Amino acid sequence: MSGKLKRMFFNIRRYIAFFLLMSFVVTCCMLVFLKLFQSAVNFEFTEDNLKAAAMLTFFNVIFLSLVCTVIDGIRRKLMVERPVRRITEATQRIMNGDLTARIEPFFSIDSGSGFDVIIEHFNRMAEELSGLETLRTDFIANVSHELKTPLAVMQNYGTLLQSPDLSEEQRIEYAKAITASSRRLADLITNILKLNRLENQQIFPAAKKYDLGEQLTECLLDFENVWEEKNIDIDTDIEENVIIYSDGELLSLVWNNLFSNAFKFTDNGGKVSVSLKKENDKAVIKISDTGCGISPETGKHIFEKFYQGDTSHAVQGNGLGLALVKRVVDIVGGDISVESEVGKGTEFTVKIGRTANGEIQKDP
Repeated sequence: MSGKLKRMFFNIRRYIAFFLLMSFVVTCCMLVFLKLFQSAVNFEFTEDNLKAAAMLTFFNVIFLSLVCTVIDGIRRKLMVERPVRRITEATQRIMNGDLTARIEPFFSIDSGSGFDVIIEHFNRMAEELSGLETLRTDFIANVSHELKTPLAVMQNYGTLLQSPDLSEEQRIEYAKAITASSRRLADLITNILKLNRLENQQIFPAAKKYDLGEQLTECLLDFENVWEEKNIDIDTDIEENVIIYSDGELLSLVWNNLFSNAFKFTDNGGKVSVSLKKENDKAVIKISDTGCGISPETGKHIFEKFYQGDTSHAVQGNGLGLALVKRVVDIVGGDISVESEVGKGTEFTVKIGRTANGEIQKDP
């Protein structure tokens, strides 16, 4: 605090500027005084001499005031009007949609003027706005792509269904393709709406006490048909009586999305593992698979909206699942991380607090 006050009331460059100015004024006044003193020694003080000395001093003060005014005008032009003009021009560019606008820092005698702070915060704000604009553009592009794909499939198969010489088997096949595409489209829209409500804080957690192990088991069993069809081995290590105080409905989105990804990216004959442990006041959930894995670069963006490591879209998905997972985990005050190696698999770790009102839940 003392350092901040020192910077507020004392600045070495400001001190030097005022020192030079005051030295100039005092020196001029001293020269006038000595001139008058010399005149008084050589000549008698008469009324005319006193009037002349008074007028000379008065005009000297006027001259020095004029000099100080000019110096202050130059200072304001360089140190106030110039940065204000730069900030105004950059703001106008931002208002006109040019998010590349930045303000170059400038040298100032008075570093405590605050303009350097304003410029720094303005540039950071412009960076954030530019990033948001990029995300918005990517979001629109990805939504358009994800909407077009199932719509194109539905349109093509709908056209084929109008052919009069189709066999019953072909009609059923085309109808199933249309149903699958419409379901994919509905899931996409549902996920977009959920994510929008989560990001705009329109969904508030309804916390209650429940057994997390039971919830994980129930969510896992919902994918029984998938793992049987792909002959995937299931390895579970779920500790009993892990009681948490959280929103079960929101957390079910997390487990369903993580299980869905695990089974989706695991090849036939692979393995999916689920573990639940208590660690102090945390419930630690690990969901791993022996799938294709992800690269370190993909891992940096995996929780971003519409980001898909498979840019070819060979595996169906809309890139919203993990964005939903991350947002839900943040809302309930948890933490999620991912470890993966290409060709060996991926492991997601979720940590959820087992506390209510600051006290660790007592396990029955």
